[in-house]
Amino acid sequence: MSGLVLKLNPKERVLVNGAVIENGDRRSRLSIITPNANILRLRDAIRPDEVTTPVRRVCYIAQLVLSGDVEERDAQFQIMRGIEQLSQALRDDDSRQHLTAATNAAEKCDFYRSLKALRNLLPREARLLAGHQA
Repeated sequence: MSGLVLKLNPKERVLVNGAVIENGDRRSRLSIITPNANILRLRDAIRPDEVTTPVRRVCYIAQLVLSGDVEERDAQFQIMRGIEQLSQALRDDDSRQHLTAATNAAEKCDFYRSLKALRNLLPREARLLAGHQA
């Protein structure tokens, strides 16, 4: 069986196709077998007031699709444009791999995988911005 496997902690919440689901009192595993289901672990969600950097902005757009707040077609264009802008600044091989993965996923409207690839860039962006402010 293929698909996404979510490992949830007690009382952890996850958004599945716009519905918030809360785990019970024990750890559990959920297998999502429906292709193209929109999944967002709420502990990983970026809040609107946290959208303060370029990578966070693109992640937030992908997140809005997963929460059902933005149409896929509109978000796809914005994500692709955002990735293009990020590729002008993040030029190292590792960043390029994540940006390529995010692009490929966004082209297929796989916004979960696009968000996952983009989130890998958050620590790098934080280091770059911290070095710039010093």
